Amino acid sequence: MAAGLGTRLRPLTERYAKPVLPIDGRPVLGILLRELAGVGCPLVTVVTGHLADQVERLAGDGAAWGVPIRFARQARPDGSTDAVLAADVRPPYLVLAADTLFRPGDIGRFVDAFGSSRAVGAVAVRRSPGPAHGRHAVRVRHGLVERMLDDDPEDDDPENLLTGAPLWAVAEPLARRLETRPGRAPWELQTAFQGAIDAGEEVAGIEIGPTRDLTAPADVLLENFPYLRTL
Repeated sequence: MAAGLGTRLRPLTERYAKPVLPIDGRPVLGILLRELAGVGCPLVTVVTGHLADQVERLAGDGAAWGVPIRFARQARPDGSTDAVLAADVRPPYLVLAADTLFRPGDIGRFVDAFGSSRAVGAVAVRRSPGPAHGRHAVRVRHGLVERMLDDDPEDDDPENLLTGAPLWAVAEPLARRLETRPGRAPWELQTAFQGAIDAGEEVAGIEIGPTRDLTAPADVLLENFPYLRTL
């Protein structure tokens, strides 16, 4: 998903699409594409919107990254479920946001863990320095997600509360649920995943390591300092 406006990164994203901004001196999207090629992904669909031409020029046909690429346009930023539907892909598939980097190897470990499960979907979760709060909080017990979208999560055991990361897996039963656009605009994956959980289906919560994200303009400097020190 590379269609977002990047409002928290303004004014940078008034001129540059967020996925083309660098971490360690390289575009975030490019690093993700190489990682997906490394885990054997047969095809990547890049969903574009804001400053789409920049993203599409960078990605090209995928030859530079080692994985075939196609593009889909999201008409307006109507949420992550809407972006997935715009991609028009067949399950099973992965969904990633093109503005977050994962620890090397974590995407592959996520894929392997989901492949060995019986779950209809999976969400990557991580441990944050502080408590998990708000829409990104995920309650996981015994490797399965119990609850997402808690506005003010409470749990007797804080070890069960983790923070969701923008990496999902979707098998066919969950893909059919996405096609119904559950909830209301903006249509988000969390709503569809929670609906599956409420219906008694298994959604795996797969723990990964820390992630790196460009959220505020200062992050562009902070995430590139290690690279700049080597110049």
